[in-house]
Amino acid sequence: MNQDRIAAHFQSSLDGLSKAVQSDELRATTHTIARAVTGALTAGNKLLLIGNGGSAADAQHIAAEITGRYKQERPGWAAIALTTDTSALTAIGNDYGFEQIFARQVQGLAKRDDVLFALTTSGRSPNILAALKVARDLGVITVGFTGMKGESMRAACDHLFVAPTEDTPVVQQIHMMAMHAICDDVEQALITATKTK
Repeated sequence: MNQDRIAAHFQSSLDGLSKAVQSDELRATTHTIARAVTGALTAGNKLLLIGNGGSAADAQHIAAEITGRYKQERPGWAAIALTTDTSALTAIGNDYGFEQIFARQVQGLAKRDDVLFALTTSGRSPNILAALKVARDLGVITVGFTGMKGESMRAACDHLFVAPTEDTPVVQQIHMMAMHAICDDVEQALITATKTK
């Protein structure tokens, strides 16, 4: 029985990834997001990332790919996961409520033309939506990553990547695939731009 559940998960993941790969719309959205990040980093702006639970870990992961490296040797670029500062998270949560843990950090750290990656598989996380509103007010480029249940967050995002599944773990796997592709594209674009200067 355990083997059957494992095989079923593998198949579900493969199905979701295959749908994403075959979607012209998702590929176009991913290219657009990569261009937005490249433009921001080229201009000296930064990438901020937020998410809850597994998406918080994904935010931290991608911030590390940008500040460290993805595949190639190059300078570090500015990316901050707002999910990692336990003092900020607990102080803001205690003083203002859990809904404000990201919004307050965005308010304090973001500037116009920065990029915010907001990861929420449901598209309904109140703390993510609150941060997106603050980001919009500041002129930050807002990018949402969600699943099929999250279409409602489109109004809060300049760009929205919707994984073609409702299965939370598979949504997260597709998000990571897309964000890794973005890291690869951004890294190559910025290295190429540096070489041609």
